[in-house]
Amino acid sequence: MNWLDRTELLIGPQNIEKLKSAHILVVGLGGVGAYAAEMLCRAGIGQLTIVDGDNVELTNINRQLPALHSNLEKRKTSVMAERLKDINPDIELTIVDEYIRDERMIEILDGNFDYVVDAIDTLAPKTFLIYHSVQKGLRIVSSMGSGGKFNPELVKSSDISKSYNCNLARMLRKRLSKLGIKKGVKVVFSPEEVDEKAIRLEEGTNKKSTVGTISYMPPLFGCHIASVVIRDLVTLEQPSE
Repeated sequence: MNWLDRTELLIGPQNIEKLKSAHILVVGLGGVGAYAAEMLCRAGIGQLTIVDGDNVELTNINRQLPALHSNLEKRKTSVMAERLKDINPDIELTIVDEYIRDERMIEILDGNFDYVVDAIDTLAPKTFLIYHSVQKGLRIVSSMGSGGKFNPELVKSSDISKSYNCNLARMLRKRLSKLGIKKGVKVVFSPEEVDEKAIRLEEGTNKKSTVGTISYMPPLFGCHIASVVIRDLVTLEQPSE
C-alpha cells in the first residue's frame, strides 16, 4: 500500500504530485522548524533543504523534536536528516549544517525553492532571510515568538501587517519597514500576553533574556507553518452549493 494513501484520499492524486515535486527551504530546526520540516515530509514534500548550525542541548528537551537524551551534543541537521529519511526514504535532502547570514544566505536562496520556512529565533538573520526571499520573489512564512505563550487556541496565521501583541513581530515589522517591506509576508503568531514572570534576564553575549516555553506551543507553531505551505501549494476543489 502507498504510504501517502490517506493524504491522497484527502487532497487527491494531482495535489500529491504537486507536493512531491515541491522543494522547500527550512531555516532553523529548533522547537518550531523541526516540527515544520517533519510535517512537510509526512505530507509528501519531495525535496527539503534543512539549515541549522546548532547541537542538541539539554534545555531543548522540553519542546524540540530532535531533543532526546540519546541525541545530546549531536548536530540537529544530522538527527533530523536521519529521521526524515526514515519517514520517507525517497525524499531528496540537502543539509546545510551552519548558521547562515549575509552573502551565504543569498547564495542559498538561489536554490529555486517553492517556499521558504523561516524558523530563525535571532532578529538580524531573520530580517535578512525575509528581505532577500521577498527580493527574489520567493513565498515565505515566518514564525513569530512562541516563547511565553501558553494558550494554543490563540495561535493564528496572517500577513505580517496584521500581526499584533508579539514583541518579535513588532521588532521585525519595524526593521522590514525600513527596508520597504510592510506587507506580503505570511507569519504564524499568537497575540497572547506574555507574563513578565516567564522572562529571566541574562548577561550572556548572544541574548539578554530567556523566555519560558511549554512543550506544545513551538510544535503547534511548526504545524501551522507546515499547513500554510501545504495549503498554498495545493488546490482543493470547493464543494458545490
